[in-house]
Amino acid sequence: MSYTITEKCTGCGVCVRHCPTEAISGEKKKQHTIDKDKCIECGVCGRICPAKDAVLDQGGVVCKRVKKSEWPKPVVIRSLCTACSMCVDICPFNCLGITDPPDFPRDFTAIAYLKDTKGCVGCTQCADICPQEAIYLAVPSG
Repeated sequence: MSYTITEKCTGCGVCVRHCPTEAISGEKKKQHTIDKDKCIECGVCGRICPAKDAVLDQGGVVCKRVKKSEWPKPVVIRSLCTACSMCVDICPFNCLGITDPPDFPRDFTAIAYLKDTKGCVGCTQCADICPQEAIYLAVPSG
């Protein structure tokens, strides 16, 4: 079940720009819609929306706007990461990278890392695709 945009939507388009799967569409100043087949239920649309009560989560609960500084970010568990780069390849905003190029395949000294903290929307695609379960999302402290 996907997120839903209500009639409270002002059509500002901020959700369109931040949706990692391009699941949101609509005309400026008109109610937007979410393609349920593309929605990955990451919640970015609800966290970024400036209009009150305009986005409902998959359970029908109104999403609340959250400061970008409080959005979850990927954390890499160094001991589990194999630098396979699947997370880097799937990131829609090119926010992840691999530390210095590995010397050989499965070189465990190289790991994935968040190279663009501001560009990351916390969509969970990196964590979802990681075959080693080496990535989880957490709200940055401080």
